[in-house]
Amino acid sequence: MKKYSKIIILSGLFVLPAQFFAQKKDPKTVFQVADAWSPAYDVRADAAIVYGINDAGGNFKERAKSWKDHGYTIQFMTGIAWGQYKDYFKGKYDGKPHFDEGQKMKNGEIIWHGEDVPYTVPTAGYIAYIKGLVKEAIDAGSTAIYLEEPEFWARAGYSDAFKNEWQKFYGSPWQAQHESPEATYLSSKLKYDLYFNALKNVFEYVHTYSKSIGRKVKCYVPTHSLINYASWEIVSPEASLAQLPHMDGYIAQVWTGTSRERVYFNGDFKERTFENAFLEYGSMVSMTAPTGREMFFLTDPIEDRSQTWADYKKNYQATFTAQLMYPTVASYEVMPWPPRIYLGKFKMEEGQEKQPLSKAYGTQMQVMINSLNNMPLSKNEINGTKGINVLLANSIMFQRFPLHDGYTDPSLSNFYGMALPLLKRGIPVGTVHMENLDLVSNLKDTKVLIMSYANMKPLSAKNHEVLAKWVKDGGMLIYYGKDDDPFQKVTEWWNQNGNAYKAPSEHLFELMNLKAEDSKTSYTYGKGNVFIVRKNPKELVLEKNNDTGFIDIVAEAYHNAVPKEKLELKNFYYLERGPYDIIAVLDENDNKEPLHIKRPVIDLFDPELPVLQEKTIHPGEQAYLFDLNRIENKKQPQVLAAASRVYEEKTTKNSYSFLTKSPSNTMNAMRILLPSKPSEIILSNDAKQTSTAFTTNWDEASKTCLLKFENDSKGISVQLKW
Repeated sequence: MKKYSKIIILSGLFVLPAQFFAQKKDPKTVFQVADAWSPAYDVRADAAIVYGINDAGGNFKERAKSWKDHGYTIQFMTGIAWGQYKDYFKGKYDGKPHFDEGQKMKNGEIIWHGEDVPYTVPTAGYIAYIKGLVKEAIDAGSTAIYLEEPEFWARAGYSDAFKNEWQKFYGSPWQAQHESPEATYLSSKLKYDLYFNALKNVFEYVHTYSKSIGRKVKCYVPTHSLINYASWEIVSPEASLAQLPHMDGYIAQVWTGTSRERVYFNGDFKERTFENAFLEYGSMVSMTAPTGREMFFLTDPIEDRSQTWADYKKNYQATFTAQLMYPTVASYEVMPWPPRIYLGKFKMEEGQEKQPLSKAYGTQMQVMINSLNNMPLSKNEINGTKGINVLLANSIMFQRFPLHDGYTDPSLSNFYGMALPLLKRGIPVGTVHMENLDLVSNLKDTKVLIMSYANMKPLSAKNHEVLAKWVKDGGMLIYYGKDDDPFQKVTEWWNQNGNAYKAPSEHLFELMNLKAEDSKTSYTYGKGNVFIVRKNPKELVLEKNNDTGFIDIVAEAYHNAVPKEKLELKNFYYLERGPYDIIAVLDENDNKEPLHIKRPVIDLFDPELPVLQEKTIHPGEQAYLFDLNRIENKKQPQVLAAASRVYEEKTTKNSYSFLTKSPSNTMNAMRILLPSKPSEIILSNDAKQTSTAFTTNWDEASKTCLLKFENDSKGISVQLKW
């Protein structure tokens, strides 16, 4: 069985694609769409996540049926913090308006997601309304429920609904968050808890109701990364959801729009899309890996903001490469909103007139998304020094807005200060979530852990007990921070109930019998070491050439953990997954050399699918290659890469045939492995009409045929004879 193409060989003659048995498997590839099916965006993933009961004119059941009739598994997505819920807000639902439940800013204005679509304070009445939508979706045959983007804006927290929730949660009168760090912190904790409980409540309902009708309906949360929410000043439950009952997994909503957010490094403030995406996807993996929850990675060939096609393409390649760098994830949302991509118009790089999706970019995009149907899980690891991680906590969202007492953290630099100096030097730094520290597997692969309380705070003393034991057993902990921000003094466990620590780090150090001294950096506890640097991490990236001392400490800590190894500094990342090579070469690195891949490969970022004997990747570029030397069964005719999905494959002694489907009016390019140059190629549509409107080229060295023709969502039958 070919692991990477998921093909089953029966009787040595017929080859049936794994999709033939799709009804027995959970979807591997999905997309979200509000509109009914159309041949123009029939993208051929496993499942269509149909969006919204009231979206796209309503008629959810009919919209869902239109996708199911074309072979898709049907699932349902709607917003948990916002959505087309005008019947609820305008009073049609229960006879009274609910705009007072909108998230309000200090000036009394509601934060809107769209016309009559407020971001919402999730009250009991609102949650009951959401349950009604979910029931309707389940009754219409949805096999999974996605409640996306549990978002409470940091600048919100002034509505009467929120004040009422404050009174119930804290048992005391509401405090305006702008008045003190304490009020800001308490406000954020409440926002966090409100959406945690909203999701818990609805997912319990999904579980109970679906069980009552003899079905199992899964529950997922599509969400931005913790890094992005903190950057955009939004509070969300994030990592805590990974241990929520009846919560099956996440969609990591990482795409150009989140990853292009400008950040500081070496004193420069600019977009670093690949690096940001790598960290975002990594934070999502660390959120779920210890809990066993499922994870889908999202990319978007365009984005929400209007840009040029050239901009979309460049950043799509960067985010797509970053997601594939995580070999423990092999399920994907291949795109959101396909009508926006296939039918939308955007500017070309060289002019202002908007143009539709080009044939070339459409072909490239479809090659990329169809390869995801075959992308394997892999035990291979990205190259470079592993086991160096940065500690994250949900509380990184709690002190972003408003600012107090001169505290600033521009563009989340207290996080990026610990991550980018490593990532930019070719060290695939990861993240560890504090909320998962008590899980046995969470720190097992961590050799060096870097942390700071400059931008977050521990929510439990137990976190420190786990960290102290890990160091005692041989872990290397680097603590960066002055502990001088005003949130150190909020009323929390470290200064309550008999505790009187001025900062939470004092409790951690005391557990390890340490007393931090200004003149000393390195300390020993048990078999491990603790390095304490009284600087805030943001200083490492806000100023030029200010991170070399940090790198030296990381190198020392790593050498202490693994005496036979040194920190490997380089300018590229490389990973093999089945036949696929995933590569990124870094800019802003002392090494300015390109990377050369000197073996026959198919360039999957090139819509012509050329066979190259050498591929050169320059700093700031990424590559996605199919390695022709790693074809598992070179004697088996097969489609290696295509801008379509392949079904009904059949092989005889002198022929290979299949059915291929993709959105109509797009151009297909296929690179097909054959025993010898085809003597005859026959293309026919679903009406059995043959066509000569194709081009072909044979590459003798690789024994592959390049075949190009126009796609048809109804399917094109291809027969090759030799």
